[in-house]
Amino acid sequence: MIRFGYKASAEQFAPAELLKYGVLAEELGFDSVFVSDHFQPWRHDGGHAPAALPWLGALAARTERVLVGTSVLTPTFRYHPAVIAQAFATLGCLAPGRAILGVGSGESLNEVPLGLAWPDGKERFARLKESVQLIQRLWSEDRVTYEGQFYRTENATIYDKPATPVPVYIGASGPAATRLAGRIADGFITTSGKGHALYTDTLLPAVREGAEKAGRKVDDLDLLIEVKVSFDDDHHRAHQDTRHWGALALSPEEKTGVEDPIEMQRLSDALPVERTATRWIVSSDPDEHIARVAEYLDMGFQHLVFHAPGPDQERFLRLYAERILPELRARG
Repeated sequence: MIRFGYKASAEQFAPAELLKYGVLAEELGFDSVFVSDHFQPWRHDGGHAPAALPWLGALAARTERVLVGTSVLTPTFRYHPAVIAQAFATLGCLAPGRAILGVGSGESLNEVPLGLAWPDGKERFARLKESVQLIQRLWSEDRVTYEGQFYRTENATIYDKPATPVPVYIGASGPAATRLAGRIADGFITTSGKGHALYTDTLLPAVREGAEKAGRKVDDLDLLIEVKVSFDDDHHRAHQDTRHWGALALSPEEKTGVEDPIEMQRLSDALPVERTATRWIVSSDPDEHIARVAEYLDMGFQHLVFHAPGPDQERFLRLYAERILPELRARG
């Protein structure tokens, strides 16, 4: 099944405004609404960081059809995995068949300001794997006593659980975590704009390899990609809108060790718009835009979640629903 979703930009909009956009996305025919779970945004001025857990509950109450979930939440530092298991079991009860838990290994921007130590990638990966396995056990068993490397429980029980466990999607941009998604998760999440070879030669083969090692079929997983799009009739406007998200164009070396939104904003604002636009499909031509987005369908992704950078999200949602989604659905 091909799905098209909306990325609710929690780092850009206040909670009530963001909720309005999530509800509108359902009204306009989008299939899903995903939100990130940041403790701090990418920029200080004009930045926001509503908590994903209560926000998703409000969205679930205001909608009837769309899938709702995180892209992504880190269940390893600020949260104990058992707390996330409880929260998403509750969401699954409130919105049966519509909740998705998308998880990742995290970013120091969200954890270091709380006084938490930020370990290397090997430990973050190990924590992610252990947390997902513990969450899945808490959903499938009663009175779970668990003694892991990083987490432990003693006769822990999640009392209110949906009839069907909430799907877990693992977000990754490297082969190890992608193989993990293939082995133990219900879906895989990644982001666009990083060069086609990364997807076709590294990530998609890795998720397939992981699935096959676990005796699973990759077709049983939801392959989700968050597609960065800046579409508008005014090409100049579409180009300039990418400035707010300049942090996405910073290299890993440029933002490693930066945990302060003020400093992240300074680094981002120093970039020319020609560089901030590189992570986005920037277009004012519907045919060109559809062709570029459809490349991800051709690669094998089945669930495209669209993230637009501009301040007028209602304009984007209506334009996209009218001029882009119908053609994409026809192709899908």
